[in-house]
Amino acid sequence: MTLLVARTRDDLDAALKPFRSDQARIGFVPTMGALHAGHTALMRAARDRAPAVVVSIFVNPLQFGPNEDFSRYPRPFEADLEMCSAEGVDVVFAPVHDVVYPTGDPSVTVDPGLLADELEGASRPGHFRGVLTVVAKLFGLVRPDLAVFGQKDYQQLALISAMARDLSMAVEIVGSPIVREPDGLALSSRNRYLTRDERAHALALVAALHAGSQAGSAGPDAVRRAGFAVLDAADGVDPDYFEVRATDLGQASESGPGRMLTAARVGSTRLIDNMAVQLRRSYEEG
Repeated sequence: MTLLVARTRDDLDAALKPFRSDQARIGFVPTMGALHAGHTALMRAARDRAPAVVVSIFVNPLQFGPNEDFSRYPRPFEADLEMCSAEGVDVVFAPVHDVVYPTGDPSVTVDPGLLADELEGASRPGHFRGVLTVVAKLFGLVRPDLAVFGQKDYQQLALISAMARDLSMAVEIVGSPIVREPDGLALSSRNRYLTRDERAHALALVAALHAGSQAGSAGPDAVRRAGFAVLDAADGVDPDYFEVRATDLGQASESGPGRMLTAARVGSTRLIDNMAVQLRRSYEEG
């Protein structure tokens, strides 16, 4: 099947009309482009769950802060289309700003709640308001049955899941596992900004997560100390945070499953990563 590229709302409705007529489930992968193997994993996860797959490519200005260069974000559109075509995507929705925001910046936005002020939100005020607002807009335009998001942006996944649940959006939210390079570095569109030396320094993030995981039997405080110790000792790395939380990003318990999350600046590039951790078992758990 030929890949269809929709630029307008009418184009999108026309492209999806045959699938809606057949009552086929529609899977959706929202992206900002600059696609890589992590994104193709999301496309495959959508294809496993739905006969129709839509990928959006839209660099959303609302989620960029004043010190973040919106114009610098890579936009290799033709390469992105080739990747979508190779994965058998049915429709690419690639709107311009006026299609998504026809009246300019919206006067009504999505309040992401208190979690949005922590972790990534503490360093990037307003970021998640922009993310949730555009995702809600895209859900309204595409009207998918399910949407797939990567676990690398774990806080984003948690907030989008909460939005869909709390606002009764009829969209199943699917989290797809992190895709990593052979040396462990999490795939990210931002990795292309790294120099060769910075690319080597960036491995400190995943090393910190592994150190935290090994300290899990000693509890969450030990996990934090172990992670920070690796980041603080690494060359060329400016740590922002290394946190351990519950799997829903609430306060971590002393025992049971948790999630480690970290962010650091390597050169001029800000990177994030996360990993599951098993915290020490309580006496009652045996």
